[in-house]
Amino acid sequence: MSDERVRGFPAFGAGGRPARSWWGRAWLSAMEDTALDLRQLKRGRKYAAAGLVGPITVSPGRLAAAVDDVDGGPYRTALRLAELSEADWTRFFDRVASRAGHLAALLDRDMPHDLVEAAADAGVDLLPGIGDLDPECDCPGWELPCRHAAALSFQASWLLDADPFVLLLLRGRGEGEIREELESRTAPVSLTTVDAVDAADRTPGELPGLAGFRPSGAPSIPAAPGVPAEAFALLSANAAGQARALLAGQPWPGRRADAVRLAAEFPTAAERLGSGEEFERAVAAWTHGGPEGLAVLESTWAPPKGALAAARAALVDVTEAEPVFDRNRCTVGEVQLRLDHHGRWHPYRLEGETWWPAGPPESDPGLLLG
Repeated sequence: MSDERVRGFPAFGAGGRPARSWWGRAWLSAMEDTALDLRQLKRGRKYAAAGLVGPITVSPGRLAAAVDDVDGGPYRTALRLAELSEADWTRFFDRVASRAGHLAALLDRDMPHDLVEAAADAGVDLLPGIGDLDPECDCPGWELPCRHAAALSFQASWLLDADPFVLLLLRGRGEGEIREELESRTAPVSLTTVDAVDAADRTPGELPGLAGFRPSGAPSIPAAPGVPAEAFALLSANAAGQARALLAGQPWPGRRADAVRLAAEFPTAAERLGSGEEFERAVAAWTHGGPEGLAVLESTWAPPKGALAAARAALVDVTEAEPVFDRNRCTVGEVQLRLDHHGRWHPYRLEGETWWPAGPPESDPGLLLG
C-alpha cells in the first residue's frame, strides 16, 4: 500500500463540536441509525469532546485510533467501510469529470449534494448508509458501537468536515490518485494529434473589443401606467438572482414560494405579493431559514431515529423540561424546534396559539434553548 493511501491525523484536543458539513452529519447518521444503545452514543460524544481519542490513522476501508477511558484503556478501536470496486471508481470519475462544477468543488474540499446524487445515480454510494460502518474495539463491551467506537466516529465527522478526501480514501483512493485521474480526464486534446491545416481552419478569430459594452450604471426606467418605477428594479434584481441560481444548478422555487422569497428579500414590495398572517409567517420562515425554513413551516417528515436520539441527548444538559417529539418537531415549553432535511433545527416561539419562526437554524438544538 502506498504512503499516499495511509494518512495520519494528530489527536484533537478537548472541546467538542457538532459536525458542520452535511456529509459529516450523514456519516454520524449512519452510525446513530444502527446503534443498539443510545447511552453509548452520548458517552462517546463526551469522550470525543474530552479529547480521549488519540491520533487517527485513515487507510482504505479502515479508520483507527486508540481511545482512553476513565475505567481503563487505551483500547484499540476502528471503523471499517467497504472500498469501492474498480468499476465503481470508473463511474465516479466519469461523473465528476463531466461537470466542471463538481470537479472545482471537490478540489476546493467541498462535496455538493448533486455530486453525491450523481454518483448514486451511477450506482456508486460514497457516503455510508445504515449498517455500512462496522465498528471494532478490544474493550470488554458488547455494544455496537461501544462508547470508544462512537467517540472515534464523532471525531471522524470533524475530519470529514475539513476534508472530504478522507471519505474517498476510506473508499479506496488517495487524494493524489484522484487528482491525477480527474486531470487526465479533463485535459485538453493536444493539437499534435490534429491535422495542422484543419487546426488552423478551426482557430477562432480575435474577440471584438468590449470597451463599448461596459455599462455606466444601473438603467433608469421610468414608471409605466399602473406600474411604479420600483417594480422594474425588483423585476431586474429577481431576474439576475434567477440567472445566478440556474447557472449554479440550483432549483428555483415554485410560484408561491417565489412570492414568499421576493417578499423576504424586498420588504417594500411585500404588500403587493401577499397578505394575511399565513403569508407573514411564511415570509418570516424564509427570512430566517430560506427554502428549508419555509419547508419546515408548511410540512412535516419522519427523520431517522438516530437524529432524534442525538437531539434528545443534546437537550439533556440545557433544559429540565421533557422534550416532546412529533415527527421532525420537538416542543419544549413555549419553544418548538423543527428539523429540516439538512440536519438543522429551526426555532419557533408560541405567540397566542400560533407557532412563529423565531430565528436562524442551528445544527445543535441545544444552542436554541436560551
